[in-house]
Amino acid sequence: MTFEPLLHASIAIQIHVAAVIPAAVLGAYLLLKPKGTSRHRLLGKIWLSLMLVTALSSFFIHQINMVYGFSPIHLLSLLVLFGCWGAIANARNHNIGAHKRIVRSLYFGGIVGAGAFTFLPGRIMHMIAFGGDEIVPLVVVAAIAIVLLWLLSKEIWRRRGLT
Repeated sequence: MTFEPLLHASIAIQIHVAAVIPAAVLGAYLLLKPKGTSRHRLLGKIWLSLMLVTALSSFFIHQINMVYGFSPIHLLSLLVLFGCWGAIANARNHNIGAHKRIVRSLYFGGIVGAGAFTFLPGRIMHMIAFGGDEIVPLVVVAAIAIVLLWLLSKEIWRRRGLT
C-alpha cells in the first residue's frame, strides 16, 4: 500500500478523498448507533457536509472523459446533492421514514457502491490499495460479493418470514 498516487493526483481528487474517507467511517457509525439524539443530529450534519464536499469536488475530476469531461459517475454526484437536500428536508419535517431511505441510499449508493468502482484496475485507489497486483482485487471483490449476496438472501428470507 502506497499513498504516492494520491499525492501526485490533482487537488480535486485529494479533496474528494479527504472528504469521502471520513464520510464513509462516520456514515457507518451513524447507521449503527441510536438515532434522534443530539449527537446523531450533530454528526449527521457533519456527515452531510462531507457528502456535499465529496459530490461537489467530483465535478472537478475528469479522468473518465465521456461527454465534455463528464461521465455517468457525475450523475451520481447530482443524485447525492439532491439526496442531501432531501435528507435534511425530511428530517426537518419529521418524515423519518423518507429520511432513513435517503440516507441509506446515499451511504450505500454514494459511498459503498461508487467506492467499489474506484478500486478497479487503472484507478488511483486501486494503485493505492493493491499497488498494481491484479489477482488480489478480484479475490477481494469476489469475497465482498459473496458476503453481500448472503446478507441480501438473509434479508429476503427474513422479510418473507421463512426464518
